[in-house]
Amino acid sequence: MTKKIIVGISGGVDSSVAALLLKERGYKVEALFMKNWHEDSTDGRCTWEADVEDAMRVCDKLDIPINTVDLSEQYWQDVFTDFLKQYESGRTPNPDILCNQEVKFKAFLEHALQLGAENIATGHYARIESHNGHYKLLKGLDTNKDQSYFLCRLTQQQLSLSIFPIGELEKLRVRELAARAGFITHDKKDSTGICFIGERPFREFLSRYIPIKKGEIRNPDGCVIGEHDGVHFYTLGQRQGLGIGGVKGANDEAWYVVAKNIKQNSLIAAQGHDHPLLFSQVLTAVNLHWIADCAPQTPFSCLAKTRYRQADQSCVIQSLDTDSATVHFTQPQRAVTPGQYIVFYQGDVCLGGGLIDSTCN
Repeated sequence: MTKKIIVGISGGVDSSVAALLLKERGYKVEALFMKNWHEDSTDGRCTWEADVEDAMRVCDKLDIPINTVDLSEQYWQDVFTDFLKQYESGRTPNPDILCNQEVKFKAFLEHALQLGAENIATGHYARIESHNGHYKLLKGLDTNKDQSYFLCRLTQQQLSLSIFPIGELEKLRVRELAARAGFITHDKKDSTGICFIGERPFREFLSRYIPIKKGEIRNPDGCVIGEHDGVHFYTLGQRQGLGIGGVKGANDEAWYVVAKNIKQNSLIAAQGHDHPLLFSQVLTAVNLHWIADCAPQTPFSCLAKTRYRQADQSCVIQSLDTDSATVHFTQPQRAVTPGQYIVFYQGDVCLGGGLIDSTCN
């Protein structure tokens, strides 16, 4: 019998081509559109209606059925509440990693299996390699689009049931295939940022859930140089939106956030893109996850990213327990941000990752 695969279709070009490739390979393909967020009807932003319409047009072209599933409750409970909790504590979270772990490859996967799928597929730029029942997550071949960073918390079971059809392709080729197939999505702009915020100003959105509490901006010497709108609106290394100007004795270099003092509700800002206070060489990561289901023996040398699109950085995991690790980088790293994820690699293989808890020099 032909294997049944359900594609998580988003209305974008990547998932469209994922469905196309599977159909061309002879699989029985169905599409499932996830609704992960209830819209704010007062402004109509971050709407999903246009996306589902594009998805339906693609499925018409492919002559495959499409259904929708509302996973907004799971998204709110498992992703958005953590997002708010992290911001309230002064951290800068990455909801995409939790979304993949808890929604796309858990709630969505479970729903697809209930519909009779043997596998699910998505339009992620990543690859899966298997040997004797063991699965590895590899970077996508398009280094500019590789999304393994966001998949670092997938399990062996999730990988065993997942397919990434475009992981071997470059983005340009994906768009070419979509255009050749006559998909309306072939030149659709890639989505960026956090889906539930959309195009609206970040502060406007966040202030609906976290009260604004103004406070002082100080320089490293403790002198007050400005006022902020709430420490949770700012992240380490941020330059825009500080409103610092005309500081006595200061030069013309730009100001950057170099630290947050949550207890005092203050920001610390310093001048210069490469100010020493922006750099750290050691971090502590918690809530570790290893894709291979077992932690490496320490000391363990590998590569790591502390944010998406960062070049791989050499590091050594010096100490490790079941849930935390101390990571020493060969070179100091700029603006390592608590709340973000550190993701570990050996070559193209994504080993897993953890939540950045703290840093030091």
